[in-house]
Formats: sequence, structure tokens, C-alpha cells
Amino acid sequence: MQKIITELPTIKLVGITTRTNNKQLFESDPATNKVAATVQKYFHGALSDKIPHRKNPGVTYCVYTEYETDHNGDFTYFIGEQVSTFDHLPEGFISLTIPAQTYAKFTNGPAPMPMVCIDMWQKIWKMDNSQLGGTRGYRADFELYDERASDHNKVTLDLFIGI
Repeated sequence: MQKIITELPTIKLVGITTRTNNKQLFESDPATNKVAATVQKYFHGALSDKIPHRKNPGVTYCVYTEYETDHNGDFTYFIGEQVSTFDHLPEGFISLTIPAQTYAKFTNGPAPMPMVCIDMWQKIWKMDNSQLGGTRGYRADFELYDERASDHNKVTLDLFIGI
């Protein structure tokens, strides 16, 4: 897993959300795994096609934000795309602004989904501040899925941890 420290500006996103926690992420039943259910709804409903003002069609952001405490508490999971403006927000969608901040950017893969993502998160949860590159801010962390994720058996993934 490669790591670099990077600064990113504010990012405007439009998509859908659910409130969940890491315990629910490992549930195999979509009725209890709210992230899996939200991802299925997003992709099976072709919701990205309904988002106006998309900056990079086909590039998906999965954001973890509004942390109750740390990675052990509840958080909001968001899936959607970057937009240039929040004008004409379709019904059922929400806007999310990721603040400008410093990130530890991890890149992993290629490997099959969902293990490429799960493995990264499990390694990050075990890191101390020096390994991470700073203290986690718990404001917004996100996974970025682009053309390198088109083959679900060979996904290369970028994961941004706010520090």
C-alpha cells in the first residue's frame, strides 16, 4: 500500500447517504449492511446519470463523514459524484461539501472488490499517527473509484484519510 501526503481543495458532491457504523459494514445481509444496500441502490438505479453538473462522469466518491466519535462510532456514508454546482438538485439526492484539508492518500491494488477496500481500511485502523502521517481529523475520509475500478476483479483504489 503506497502512501503520500497531499492537500486537496474543497470538493462539491451530489449523491445519496445512509447512517451506519463499521460493525454493520461486515454484515453480509444487505438488510443490515446499510453501505451495501446504498451502493446497490446507487448503481442498480443508475443514479449517477441523474446528477446534474457532473465534473468527471463515472468517477465515484464514497465518503465517510459526520463521525460520532472515531472509527468505532456511527458515521454518515455517502456515495456520489463531484459536481461544479449544487443548482437543480434532483429529488432524493443530497449535497455534500468536503472541506479543504490535508490527506494521507493510500493507493492499493489491483485486487478484487470488496477485499481491496476492506484490507486497506483494516490496515489504516491499526496505524498510529506516525504511520498515518498525522492525527486523523474525522471530518471526511473518502474512497475514489475511477477507470482503474472498472474490472471488479482488478481494482486499484485511492483512499484519502483526512489528517
